[in-house]
Amino acid sequence: MNKTAGFDEVIARFKDGMTIMFGGFGGVGSPPSLIDVILEANIKDLTLIGNDAGFPQIGVGRLITEGRVKKIIASHIGSNPIAGQKMQAGTLDVLFYPQGILAEKIRAGGMGLAGIVTDVGMDSLNLGEKQLVPLNGKNYILEPALTADIAIVNALKADEAGNLIFDKSARNTNPIVAMAGDWTIAEVEEIVPVGSLHPEEIVTPGVFVNQIVQSKGVNWTWAWETSI
Repeated sequence: MNKTAGFDEVIARFKDGMTIMFGGFGGVGSPPSLIDVILEANIKDLTLIGNDAGFPQIGVGRLITEGRVKKIIASHIGSNPIAGQKMQAGTLDVLFYPQGILAEKIRAGGMGLAGIVTDVGMDSLNLGEKQLVPLNGKNYILEPALTADIAIVNALKADEAGNLIFDKSARNTNPIVAMAGDWTIAEVEEIVPVGSLHPEEIVTPGVFVNQIVQSKGVNWTWAWETSI
């Protein structure tokens, strides 16, 4: 099955108020062209799930800057001051998890598990909001798994069946995010025929990917490229 699609096809799946999970770390590994079409289609009231809030003009930070996001579930928002301002103003709901716990909640969602148990956070101020479970003589926090209506990821290369190869550290959370969406769209730099990828190179099997789109390339300036 050829999973190659155009942006006009994939954007039809995005709706106001939906939950979108995204790959990336500070924008590295986030899909720039998919973020573009979400902005162009004026999709709004989104809940985002991912590692961080990017930068104001980089990664999913652009969606936050343009006021398209009502809630973000992330490990930090420190690189995006606009996200912090919106949180303080009460226009952006922010739910934080430690980075490892967030990754495990996403992984659990992709594996079809109900959640994970952890002792991380047992001394936190909001422990009363958490469900505790006894195990081996200790109490643990039960953290529900995370899934999303759509997962958007960025890969270096894909074959037409959706098997994905990532580029070095740009892999980051993309493989687990790809597994945790009800519908997963991969933006890739290169699309090749089935059989072109060596099996040992493939990180995300095509069974987890519903559509692939050809990337138009990064259209933002990275923080380290800006001269002071």
